[in-house]
Amino acid sequence: MSHTQALASFLAELRYDDLPDYVLDRTEDLFLDWLGSALASEGARPIPLFEAYAQKMGPADGPARILVNGRGTSAYFAALVNGASSHLVEQDDLHNSSVLHPATVVFPAALAAAQDLGKSGRELLLASVAGYEAGIRIGEFLGRSHYRIFHTTATVGTLAAAVAVGKLLNFDKQQFVHLLGNAGTQAAGLWEFLRDAADSKQLHTAKAAADGLLAAYFTEQGLTGAQNILEGEQGMAAGMSSDANPSKLSDRLGSRWALAETSFKFHASCRHTHPAADALLGLMQREGLRHGDIKQVITHVHQGAIDVLGRVVVPQTVHQAKFSMGTVLGLIAVHGNAQLTEFENLSLTDADVAGFRDKVSMRLDPEVDGAYPARWLGRVEVVTTDGRTLRGAIDEPKGDPGNTLSRAELEDKFRRLLAFAGKRSDVEAGELIARVWRLRDTDDLSNIA
Repeated sequence: MSHTQALASFLAELRYDDLPDYVLDRTEDLFLDWLGSALASEGARPIPLFEAYAQKMGPADGPARILVNGRGTSAYFAALVNGASSHLVEQDDLHNSSVLHPATVVFPAALAAAQDLGKSGRELLLASVAGYEAGIRIGEFLGRSHYRIFHTTATVGTLAAAVAVGKLLNFDKQQFVHLLGNAGTQAAGLWEFLRDAADSKQLHTAKAAADGLLAAYFTEQGLTGAQNILEGEQGMAAGMSSDANPSKLSDRLGSRWALAETSFKFHASCRHTHPAADALLGLMQREGLRHGDIKQVITHVHQGAIDVLGRVVVPQTVHQAKFSMGTVLGLIAVHGNAQLTEFENLSLTDADVAGFRDKVSMRLDPEVDGAYPARWLGRVEVVTTDGRTLRGAIDEPKGDPGNTLSRAELEDKFRRLLAFAGKRSDVEAGELIARVWRLRDTDDLSNIA
């Protein structure tokens, strides 16, 4: 049996009662985190463009909800807009070894389909777990080489979203094989947009969620897909990877719950900046340094960080600033935080942040690169204005499974995300939190947010 076949069998046979309590708890945690990210982008460019497209091309009403405006529409257009909105503020989750942001593609597709099909909270949770487990393993299978050119959340995300919807449709093993074929042949998303501060990253997640849903609905109607889209001679690995490892597709299925390995984001920036940000913050607190005491910062990083962050020299937009190592560390050094408000108000205009940005460089480090992507190590070297050389190190950035956010911290983050958008009160935030914590006992998902 091929690894693809083993994965398809696992997905078909997975039942709600198979899920450990800690996996269900973590899925609810991840859902709340995703929901906050989606609602935080209300009114922010380019999300209104996606809303306008859905209003023009989609139905006037429907069973699925667009989170940022509450409008009813079809499942396809709800997945499209919600996929775009939940990736904009760079606060959605990340799985380290697959370098995949699962929430922003899995939950938009799964929730939209669940609302369309009249499914329960338990069915939504099961489908979401299936999407995470498949997506993470497919990301690991495609390897580091894939991520150098392709945005894994866009490519692999299409398959992860499709699997979640396929689970809601109760697919059998053969249907899951066809589904992977129909989703995989649509997979796309290139990193080139970063050079131009373009808006395409939101198109990546929007299309991954919507096209995954499309693949599932077509497969249910009988549309056949490639039987070996992942491992085949002209499949995804052949065209998109030079270090694919098929065994990753079936890695400890049913005993390793990859979803539980997913990290939450603390800083509102590209995850590649977080290890260095935490290491620098820890060093400055330990040594009692202020930003003016620092002459130079060398961040010791993995190659993936250089590939993604190295494209941004002087950021032109707030979103691009989140992919600038110097800007992120400047916010950390000058203001002690790199949250949404700091990015919005200070990342492009604060002279001290800009000055600190110019002190920061990245250096490929064999230890850090060797650990990546399974571990994202933070290593910084600081030269002070009085001539000292100091070093800071962290092995698990804030939000990683070994340094995770508690439910209280997740609730606080959720409230901050909604406050940033300024569209919902703190009382409403509390009501939404309570709904999510009751998700497994919810039969009606039509007004979850």
